Amino acid sequence: MSGVLATDRGPAAAPGAGAVPLQADGLRLALGGRAVVDGVSLALRAGEWAALVGPNGAGKSSLLSLLAGLRAPDAGRVTLAGRPLADWPARARAQRLAWLSQQGESDGEISALDVVRLGRLPQQGLFGAPTAHDEAVVRAAMAETECEAFAARRLNALSGGECQRVLLARALAVEAPVLLLDEPTTHLDAPHQRALVRSLARRARAGAAVAAVLHDLNLALAADRLLVMARGRLVADGAPAEPAVREQLVAVFDHAFTIEALGPAEQRRWVAVPAL
Repeated sequence: MSGVLATDRGPAAAPGAGAVPLQADGLRLALGGRAVVDGVSLALRAGEWAALVGPNGAGKSSLLSLLAGLRAPDAGRVTLAGRPLADWPARARAQRLAWLSQQGESDGEISALDVVRLGRLPQQGLFGAPTAHDEAVVRAAMAETECEAFAARRLNALSGGECQRVLLARALAVEAPVLLLDEPTTHLDAPHQRALVRSLARRARAGAAVAAVLHDLNLALAADRLLVMARGRLVADGAPAEPAVREQLVAVFDHAFTIEALGPAEQRRWVAVPAL
């Protein structure tokens, strides 16, 4: 597990924190005759980043795909800025909701810089010319994910970790108020995992609503909020500091670890320790 730890105290919330740009009510999705998402309701709040966690097959990626509008639910609905997600025109939705898939493309002939530039298309329009602001946003996103050094290299010439950083930069370059990431730490080494967590926290403090599926529990414990899933259901939703949330997290993983507190109360951190 990574060495990134959670703390009970973080930076002050951004103006507008607490608003609900994305909300799900009673979502249900069945695949192969099995309910993979079963009656899930939640609200993603501005100024907060949430880690979506749970054992394999819990429904995490399926839920995120419903929140992103990539799948239509069998029941329930998702609203973006108070409006049904399905009612948003494609470009307007893409301006407000950025997505990183679990299996991002990695075999393109396009340069890393041009991949990140694609993140600005929702703002520019398909035939719009990039502005100086667009280019500044692209360069800033690449700096944030530390992929400037290989901006000119083709995507298919990059390592898995380098490619992941480029795809992360593309998602960040959208500057959407909602950011949904499915296993964003895939292929990343420990320093870049740490950089990612810090980036998610900064985006949230700037006013974004961020949700990420994470398998590394110590990374997840750095989040403002844990969304714990098991068998398609949301079984806990709250801050890592809440005892009931930690208890549910341990339970859904069959007590394979304990969660220990480190540091004084005013700077408490939480770490998952394998129960070997």
